[in-house]
Amino acid sequence: MGNGLIAGSGAAPPGSLTGAGIAARARGWRAFAATLSMIKFQHTLFALPFAFVGAVLAAGEVPSGRLIGWILGAMIGARSAAMIFNRIADVDFDRRNPRTSSRPLVTGELGLGFAWTALGASVGLFVLSAAMLNRLALLLSAPALLLILSYSYAKRLSFLTHLHLGASLGLAPLGAWIAVRGTIDAAPLVLAAAVTLWVAGFDIIYACQDVEFDRQNGLHSAPRLLGVARALRLSSALHLLTVLLLLLVPLLLPLGWPYLAGVAGTAALLAYEHRLVRPDDLSRVNHAFFTVNGCVGFLILAGIALDLAIRP
Repeated sequence: MGNGLIAGSGAAPPGSLTGAGIAARARGWRAFAATLSMIKFQHTLFALPFAFVGAVLAAGEVPSGRLIGWILGAMIGARSAAMIFNRIADVDFDRRNPRTSSRPLVTGELGLGFAWTALGASVGLFVLSAAMLNRLALLLSAPALLLILSYSYAKRLSFLTHLHLGASLGLAPLGAWIAVRGTIDAAPLVLAAAVTLWVAGFDIIYACQDVEFDRQNGLHSAPRLLGVARALRLSSALHLLTVLLLLLVPLLLPLGWPYLAGVAGTAALLAYEHRLVRPDDLSRVNHAFFTVNGCVGFLILAGIALDLAIRP
């Protein structure tokens, strides 16, 4: 007699979870969390604001919901594909590097079969989104995929790997502009170049953590080639060029003081980033990498949004 759940007899009430159901749901959440960890979903903060920058500048206003939806689909698909392929290609290196030894493909939280399936789904989402935007976006989807996926092997070949990564993220404003207008113009190319140098600069800072590992495993990076001190100076130079390129954009598009204020804020953030990291003290690399750079794109986007809002 009594409640069947407590006594262990009888059927569970409709809609209730059994022990096996709870365990299955917990496994599902763990797999979901591991997948987000594998693709470093939080790093979307670097490129996504610049995609919206490209879209808003191309449209001269907030684009339609349809355009925004397919641009988001392309961004999520492309970025997820790049990160998953990178994890597959680097799994042996990640296993040997103490900094990356807890990644899901190394620990076994996710299997290679799942990763390949997720890669295929991500590529499919990217190509479908491009096809739904316009013909030029679809035609350029293949070379874009080649660029972002080949980054996974760039570090095996050249210290220019940082620029390769930067160019991959530099596609964000250019691709969004193409999504809206169906053309390639000077302004988004300048923005793409600025994003390329910005990302290359902060990737050099991040790579300083792995300089000994890179040396021992035959991998290439600016810190390994130049030493940490000179690599940090190169990073500073790239970020100076980033600001100069951002200042060129108002010569190509009708942007006023709100955009320039966003660029000034970006310059201040980048200067602060370089004060955080010194050759003899890399303890604040993660703060410089995530916190500071996570704000850059949003500052530029906010400046452009305000500029459009107050425009007569």
